[in-house]
Amino acid sequence: MRRTQIYLSEAERQGLLALAQRSGRSQSALIREAIDAFLEQHQPQGRLARLRQARGLWAHRDDLPDWRELRQELDRACS
Repeated sequence: MRRTQIYLSEAERQGLLALAQRSGRSQSALIREAIDAFLEQHQPQGRLARLRQARGLWAHRDDLPDWRELRQELDRACS
């Protein structure tokens, strides 16, 4: 690991300190975790993997309305 210095606003510093105290983790560990999450979220492969995981999430669900029926009802009501 390489040492890096960053500038934080007072609000950021206080929030980070409070979170570190509540979680029992170091401020450095929290910052590294946040950077890792940010980088993962902005990687094209990471985004694609999340989209693939979500594919079919609503398939075969009985608790969701029939969207065709809802659309037909709306079309009838508006005409």
